[in-house]
Amino acid sequence: MELSLWENLLLGVMVLGVILWMRPSIKSSVQLSKEVESDWKGVLFPIAFVIMFIVFLIATV
Repeated sequence: MELSLWENLLLGVMVLGVILWMRPSIKSSVQLSKEVESDWKGVLFPIAFVIMFIVFLIATV
Protein backbone atom coordinates (compact mmCIF):
# COMPACT_ATOMS: atom_id res chain seq x y z
CA MET A 1 0.00 0.00 0.00
CA GLU A 2 1.59 3.22 -1.14
CA LEU A 3 0.56 6.55 0.31
CA SER A 4 0.10 9.60 -1.88
CA LEU A 5 2.08 12.78 -1.42
CA TRP A 6 -0.60 14.63 0.55
CA GLU A 7 -1.06 11.63 2.86
CA ASN A 8 2.68 11.55 3.57
CA LEU A 9 2.70 15.28 4.29
CA LEU A 10 -0.32 14.98 6.57
CA LEU A 11 1.28 12.07 8.42
CA GLY A 12 4.51 14.05 8.86
CA VAL A 13 2.64 17.06 10.22
CA MET A 14 0.73 14.82 12.65
CA VAL A 15 3.96 13.20 13.90
CA LEU A 16 5.59 16.59 14.43
CA GLY A 17 2.47 17.79 16.25
CA VAL A 18 2.53 14.83 18.60
CA ILE A 19 6.24 15.29 19.29
CA LEU A 20 5.77 18.99 20.04
CA TRP A 21 2.72 18.23 22.18
CA MET A 22 4.62 15.63 24.23
CA ARG A 23 7.87 17.63 24.44
CA PRO A 24 7.38 19.08 27.96
CA SER A 25 6.59 15.70 29.49
CA ILE A 26 9.46 14.01 27.62
CA LYS A 27 11.87 16.68 28.87
CA SER A 28 10.77 16.29 32.50
CA SER A 29 10.87 12.48 32.25
CA VAL A 30 14.44 12.55 30.96
CA GLN A 31 15.46 14.91 33.76
CA LEU A 32 13.80 12.72 36.41
CA SER A 33 15.38 9.55 35.02
CA LYS A 34 18.85 11.08 35.41
CA GLU A 35 18.20 11.68 39.12
CA VAL A 36 16.79 8.24 39.95
CA GLU A 37 18.98 5.36 41.07
CA SER A 38 18.93 2.48 38.56
CA ASP A 39 17.31 -0.84 39.49
CA TRP A 40 19.09 -3.54 37.50
CA LYS A 41 17.73 -6.38 39.65
CA GLY A 42 14.21 -5.37 38.70
CA VAL A 43 15.11 -5.56 35.01
CA LEU A 44 17.29 -8.67 34.99
CA PHE A 45 14.99 -10.91 37.04
CA PRO A 46 12.08 -10.96 34.53
CA ILE A 47 14.48 -11.34 31.60
CA ALA A 48 16.21 -14.30 33.28
CA PHE A 49 12.82 -15.85 34.07
CA VAL A 50 11.71 -15.57 30.43
CA ILE A 51 14.98 -17.06 29.17
CA MET A 52 14.71 -19.99 31.61
CA PHE A 53 11.08 -20.55 30.57
CA ILE A 54 12.04 -20.61 26.88
CA VAL A 55 14.88 -23.06 27.57
CA PHE A 56 12.42 -25.23 29.51
CA LEU A 57 9.94 -25.20 26.61
CA ILE A 58 12.67 -26.12 24.11
CA ALA A 59 13.91 -28.92 26.37
CA THR A 60 10.44 -30.45 26.69
CA VAL A 61 9.96 -30.79 22.92
